[in-house]
Amino acid sequence: QVQLVESGGALVQAGGSLRLSCAASGSIFRSNVMGWYRQAPGKQRELVATITTGGSTNYYVDSVKGRFTISRDNAKIAEYLQMNDLKPEDTAVYYCNLVQRGLVYWGKGTLVTVSS
Repeated sequence: QVQLVESGGALVQAGGSLRLSCAASGSIFRSNVMGWYRQAPGKQRELVATITTGGSTNYYVDSVKGRFTISRDNAKIAEYLQMNDLKPEDTAVYYCNLVQRGLVYWGKGTLVTVSS
């Protein structure tokens, strides 16, 4: 059993910054991949960024490259998403995701709203 809890979502003006956090607990294995997804109103959930346990392989969707940074703290079993230069199109519910041994776990999401 794995639990993921996101925090940090808020209302922010365009050009602003936010830092999302995700705390994981439960049966976490040493090797896993954590990531952030987002789902905007009326749209499908999309992958934003991923990071492996070693932090050496990161993926970013093109629309956030250069603005968002994913990181993790293995000691705390947590991941973060630093979001800079936010745009109205970044408005979405952001979900924490963890994949290990073929199983996928999700948090309940945190809402990020970017006003123009």
